[in-house]
Amino acid sequence: MMKVMKFGGTSVGSPEALQRAVRIITHEKNDKVVVVSAMSGITNFLVNGVENLPKNKEELIEGFEKKHLEAAGLLLKEEEMAEFMNDFNIRMAKFRDLLDDEDASKDPYYKDNITSQGERFSSLILSCALRGAGEKTVALTSEDCGICAEGRPLSGSANLQKTESAMMMKVKPYVDDGVIPVITGFYGIKEDGLPLTFGRGGSDYSAAVVANAMNADLLEIWTDVDGFMSADPRIVPDAVKIDEMNFGEAAELAYFGAKVLHPRTIEPVRMKHIPLKVRNSFKPDEPGTIIHHLRKPKDDMLMSVALKTDLSVIAISSAEIAFHPDMVARIIEKIAENEVVIYSISTSLSTVAFLVHNNDVKSILARLNTLDPEDIERIEVKGDVALVCAVGDNLLSKYGVSADIFTAVKEAKASVQMISEGASDVSLNFVVPMSQAIDVVKILHSKFVRGRSDEGL
Repeated sequence: MMKVMKFGGTSVGSPEALQRAVRIITHEKNDKVVVVSAMSGITNFLVNGVENLPKNKEELIEGFEKKHLEAAGLLLKEEEMAEFMNDFNIRMAKFRDLLDDEDASKDPYYKDNITSQGERFSSLILSCALRGAGEKTVALTSEDCGICAEGRPLSGSANLQKTESAMMMKVKPYVDDGVIPVITGFYGIKEDGLPLTFGRGGSDYSAAVVANAMNADLLEIWTDVDGFMSADPRIVPDAVKIDEMNFGEAAELAYFGAKVLHPRTIEPVRMKHIPLKVRNSFKPDEPGTIIHHLRKPKDDMLMSVALKTDLSVIAISSAEIAFHPDMVARIIEKIAENEVVIYSISTSLSTVAFLVHNNDVKSILARLNTLDPEDIERIEVKGDVALVCAVGDNLLSKYGVSADIFTAVKEAKASVQMISEGASDVSLNFVVPMSQAIDVVKILHSKFVRGRSDEGL
């Protein structure tokens, strides 16, 4: 059996967290590959720092270097520390050269190069710590592994076929020899050899790409929560952990509000039916949530209720817009520029409405204003709304589900602003005012998740 183990930022964010990761990895007796995020706080530090270069270059280098040297100094023994410093100095020299390179700073992918530096150093620390625990390890960057990326700056995707070919040649021999590869998450390499990141939180996705390429038997995502929950515990204190899910359910919850897992993580493992477990590195004895394609359907109406906040509805009206698909296509193209995420779309004869994040509204309106004014009669924005995502087995085929859910919404005295049903057979999504959203989630959870669980006790 071969396992890919991914450790997030909080799971490698301090010497104590790194030591826990070492114990978890050494306890695993199967063949394994490790993927790591940057230490917690480092990516944000780099993102903020790159905005003000070269003004704060020295502050950026000093803070970055201090964080990693302090962690290594507290964690590593003398022999491992000497080995670490050798590689550390080489990587830091390359980082300094990158910050000094004015030509490189003009490249549209320059921010990808800067913001991916954290993983290069967290992987190095963890690899040396594992060696100190008696393991044979090697710290590998995405360049070393051949993780192939393509796409726009700060929003890349992996070329799975090319990545698999490269990793079978460059990484599998290490595993076959009993060596643990410790690989950088978060980014891949373009055809020109330069880094391209997979978006914020993209290390989960990286781990799934590695699992796909290595034909792993299991992917474990080690994070700081016990697994997927039936609701956000901050909203619903009696929320319970979900022991088992299928890929579709996990993808819907991840996309529409559950912050346990990056939503793009699912597809690379689903393609090869590789089970995925979400585990808590702070509670390694907890079994977590397992996600796979073999879960048997349950009779419970809902499994979980997720909430995505800080959203707005942009409604664009034009006479008989439904009969002008070319106009709708132009509108969508304008809204989706610069990787803006559209969470839901609804249409009528004369109106098409889009659900987007509040932060994107201003730029979207500016782009819509470049359309021919004769095509657009009116644009309205309804802010301060939230998306409720109700997830369960085969919702489309269950009689009366929508009626039951919206009867419960009525009890919360909430007005439904927008509905998305039919795009997925495991979820029903609808928009309510933010002021009513929490009450809606609590009622749905009480009636159709926790209430039914209690009945079965």
